[in-house]
This record gives sequence, C-alpha cells and structure tokens, in this order.
Amino acid sequence: MGRVRLPNPPDFAGCPAARLDRIPAPFAQLPFVHPQTEPASTEDAAVLRLAPAMQLLAQSGRELPDRRSVTPVVWMQAVIDALCELSSRDPLTGLANRRQFETALASEIDRVARAGEPALVLMIDIDHFKKVNDTHGHSAGDLVLKGVAQALHDCIRPMDTVARFGGEEFAMILPNCPPSFGSTVAERVRMKVQNRAVAISPGQQVHVTVSIGGAFAPQWVRSSAPLWIERADQQLYRAKAEGRNRACLEQPTVSLVSAEEKGLLFGTSQFAELE
Repeated sequence: MGRVRLPNPPDFAGCPAARLDRIPAPFAQLPFVHPQTEPASTEDAAVLRLAPAMQLLAQSGRELPDRRSVTPVVWMQAVIDALCELSSRDPLTGLANRRQFETALASEIDRVARAGEPALVLMIDIDHFKKVNDTHGHSAGDLVLKGVAQALHDCIRPMDTVARFGGEEFAMILPNCPPSFGSTVAERVRMKVQNRAVAISPGQQVHVTVSIGGAFAPQWVRSSAPLWIERADQQLYRAKAEGRNRACLEQPTVSLVSAEEKGLLFGTSQFAELE
C-alpha cells in the first residue's frame, strides 16, 4: 500500500475546520509520514501553484518569513496560517466575516445547549447608511463602515465575536451574557457608535447611529444558527419600526431540563471531539 504524506501542523489559527490531528477513518490504515521526520523538500514546494495565494497575501499586506531563513515546512505553515486568517476576515473593516461568524455561532449554540449558560446575539444596522453614500460618496461610506467597526470592536471582550455580516449590517456574539445585562450591553454599543465622529475628509466629520436587535440562545436547547439570527433580526426590524437609533431585545424563555436530558445533550455534541 502506498505511503501518504499528511501534513500535521501544530496550529491553524482561526481555521478550526483545518485541524488534521485526527486522521479520517479511510486513511487510518495507511502508512503515515510526519513532516518532522521527513520534511518537505524545496523541490516539493516548487511544484505547488502558489502564485495566486502569494498575490492575495501581498495585496492584503501579510508578511511571510524569509524563505531562505526557514525550512520549507515552517514557511508553508506560515502561508497556510496567513491564508486562514485572510479567509476569515472582512477585507474592508478587518472584523470577522460572515463565514467566521457563522462558525463561531455554531460553536456557541453547542456550548449553550450543553452547559446551559446564557449567550446573546446582537444584529446591528447603520441607520440611513444609503444617505451617507448618496450625500458624501462611497469612499466616505467606506470610512463610516470602518469607523463603526472600530467602535464595535472597542465594546467587546476577548471571548466575544464581532463581525461584518453584510453591507452596513454587523453582528455580535456575547457568551456568558445574562439577560439582566443584555439591555445595558446593547445600549452601551449603541451609544459608542452614536458618540463616535468619523472623519470623511479634512475638516469634515459625520455621525451615524445604529439600530440593534438582540436575542438570547435558548438554554439547554440545541437550536440552529439561522433560527437564532432570525429572532435577533425580528428585534432589529422592531427597532427600525419604532424610530431607529435604539436597541430592542427579545425576552428569553426559561427551560427546565432534567439531568437525563442534559446527558443526552453532552452525548450529541458536534464539537465535543475538538475540545
């Protein structure tokens, strides 16, 4: 049976789907060559079509180690890490993109279902953003998006996730956020954006506001990302309908779950094997 070279890098930062430390069943019986015992040669790297990847990394400003000063495996690991980071970020604002947000949301749903801890999702939309583009131009609109993104980033804890969901809409995942603090947190986010002046040209600044909708994950219940986002979106529509520049949160429901049901939740975790 032929030999299979499966690279097994120690870490793929920001790219959990790329973990290769557990070999899929079809490959379990194949001879395994670890890169530390048989490193890739320069000739191996030369046959890879890396030009498009290198162009993307150069355009994004990512720096790689000098290829002459490190081994091919170390250099290739740096390329993979940079590509993973690039694929998880919004190019304009630098926040997590929608793909990364949905991955983090799925993980949080699993955690809430098994641990019963509270978590809040906020959907955040810039009010009258079209007017900014129509009045000042799309370049100014981009600066406003960056300014709002920075304001949102200033509000989060290390455990939180903030992402550009699409267009002028952003989203936050707030683990361990009890319902008693939800309104305070959402209001702090709203005020942070409202009080931030965005410079769009020399001597000219604009202020924008946001409308926020929030929903808590149902504790001890294995929900889904689309349902959780939809519930938060409904509150966002309510905030828009009630006049914008406000935060509306759905009141969480209290679920009583038996010890046996909690055990079943632990047994069906799709993320348990990654912990």
